[in-house]
Amino acid sequence: MAGHSKFKNIQHRKGAQDKKRAKLFSKLAKEVTVAAKMGMPDPEHNPRLRTAITAARAQSMPKENIERAIKKSTEQGGENYEDMRYEGFGPGGIGVIVEALTDNRNRTASEVRSIFAKNGGNLGETGAVSFMFEQVGSVEFAADVAEGDAMFEAALEAGADDCQSDDDGHVVTCAPDSLHEVSTALEATFGLPTSSQIIWKPLNSIEIEGHQAETLLKLLDSLDDSDDVQQVYANFDMSDSVLEQLSA
Repeated sequence: MAGHSKFKNIQHRKGAQDKKRAKLFSKLAKEVTVAAKMGMPDPEHNPRLRTAITAARAQSMPKENIERAIKKSTEQGGENYEDMRYEGFGPGGIGVIVEALTDNRNRTASEVRSIFAKNGGNLGETGAVSFMFEQVGSVEFAADVAEGDAMFEAALEAGADDCQSDDDGHVVTCAPDSLHEVSTALEATFGLPTSSQIIWKPLNSIEIEGHQAETLLKLLDSLDDSDDVQQVYANFDMSDSVLEQLSA
């Protein structure tokens, strides 16, 4: 498992979960509010909102929090957010994609550029990195919910394109516009997934280790800690031994 999933797994192992969970809920709520505000507050007629709600539910975000975030979208005033995507390179030439929701693009761009510079990377132009990725729907389950073969068969039956399983869990991928249907079908069999969202999947991954691996994870962690940043993706892979070292 590489890139996005590997990074999230390392974050989980590092602890400080209450703080990270609060920040995650805040980001999920922001996406729900923005999705509802940009379209309609009804998920049946708003694909982006439907995806945002599915992602929030996958992280066990309370129903009342989701409803409050939707209601916030109909209130007068408040911030107006816009989607921004930043692309750059981390240590070892690793490609990094940063998705943000911001009410001040100059502030966010400056912060993201500074984080790259302080952690051995550099911000590039739009398109400098994204050609090394593809957007897919991704539904993740814990390893103990099913055997790999059973999950693979269920995923294909649900309309997914592929399923990769290892000790960390199952990652089902599908076309972005099939995410809701695939996630709903799998949820009926295996329960709530641990994640359900549209992601940037690396077409190829670059092996990284040693000091570069440590610096890269500091870069990704710093980006993820930014209030404006919603998601961070990178086309890296690392061995289990390096993962264990960095998770200690």
